[in-house]
Amino acid sequence: MNQLSAMSDIKTEIIAGVTTFLAMAYILFVHPDILADTGMDKEALIAVTCIATGFASILTGIIAKTPIAMAPGMGMNAYFAYTIVLGENVPWQTALGIVFLAGLLFFILSFIGVRKKLVKAIPQSLIYSISVGIGLFITFMGLTKIGIIVGNPATLVSAGNMSGTVLIGLIALLAMIVLSHLKVQGSLIIGVLIGTVLALIFGYVTPPEQFVSFNIDITPIAFKLDILGTLKGSLLGSIFALMFIDMFDSLGTVVACSYKAGLVDDRGNIRRLRRMLGIDAFATMFGALLGTSPVTSYIESGAGIEQGGRTGLTPIVTGILFLLGLLFIPIIAIVPAYATGPALVMVGLYMMSEVVRIDFKKLDEAFPAFIIIVMIALSYSISTGLAFGFVSFTILKAVSRKFDQIHWTMWIIFALSGLFLATQ
Repeated sequence: MNQLSAMSDIKTEIIAGVTTFLAMAYILFVHPDILADTGMDKEALIAVTCIATGFASILTGIIAKTPIAMAPGMGMNAYFAYTIVLGENVPWQTALGIVFLAGLLFFILSFIGVRKKLVKAIPQSLIYSISVGIGLFITFMGLTKIGIIVGNPATLVSAGNMSGTVLIGLIALLAMIVLSHLKVQGSLIIGVLIGTVLALIFGYVTPPEQFVSFNIDITPIAFKLDILGTLKGSLLGSIFALMFIDMFDSLGTVVACSYKAGLVDDRGNIRRLRRMLGIDAFATMFGALLGTSPVTSYIESGAGIEQGGRTGLTPIVTGILFLLGLLFIPIIAIVPAYATGPALVMVGLYMMSEVVRIDFKKLDEAFPAFIIIVMIALSYSISTGLAFGFVSFTILKAVSRKFDQIHWTMWIIFALSGLFLATQ
């Protein structure tokens, strides 16, 4: 009986690992497409995405022994590409240096206890607004990749023409919505594949010369990070913002998945939390060395947990499947932007759902949350949105004489945010 039970548990963990892979496999298509906008080699990005995700997920399974997989984070890749590189005209090599230092800072803070103070200092309404703002930002990115939204010199943006590629993108988006509503596992990756197949049928993309390739080359982006180039005062804000986003993104995911997986004790403490966050930070540094934006815990791990995943075997299976993706780089490379854009829209939708957690009844918390959401999307900069939110929160609480609601750490964040805005 014990042997049969053990076999059953292993089978459950394998199914959970496959489920998690299907839920987050869209990252293989979407992430390289975003970072390629910076001028980085797309095929190398696909390979690095497979390696970084596989390595981090397997490491989590072996060391933390939790059913939580890791991959380059959505939102952080957009911040890397569109705010740091394209928005601030920072070379992608220097941006990778920023990622490495942000990961190193996160790693240090996780082990000396400062992380807990930062978590305590930032009000929950502002934390939720960050997710909402990034969701709106990512949605905008997705709509532009589809071609629904285009630039307009008179109105800044406007609706695009209903071309063949736009129609394909809308069909892919509709497929994702319907499949997600029906709770079909892998709905996003299925939508991306539908869009790609339609593009092939109508001749918008060329079929690959080969479907499987053993020629894996990451040298165009691997070990190209420029750490010395990041040691400029103007980039300190970007390092802090990226570390901050990575820390709260991973913390929120780990907390949510840990409760689902029963990893919380009677006192409400999450078992192996420090170990998981340490791996998260280490994976970010490792990813920067390979040539990718921050690697973090993935909320899609919840899909595998729902299937019964409870141990480290779940992310190990997920990681192995991502490593196998290295063989199919020629297929992944032909996926067009208007097929991956719908996945960005759906991810944006999921992140926007956090808006219901913001308390809009208190103006001194509602406005800072609101300005974070608006400024992240409209300034094309996550760090700018955060800075405006932190400054406005501190000022409003101070003029209201609610000094007891301003944690002392918040004054430091206020000063850093003000300095960041003054140097823009």
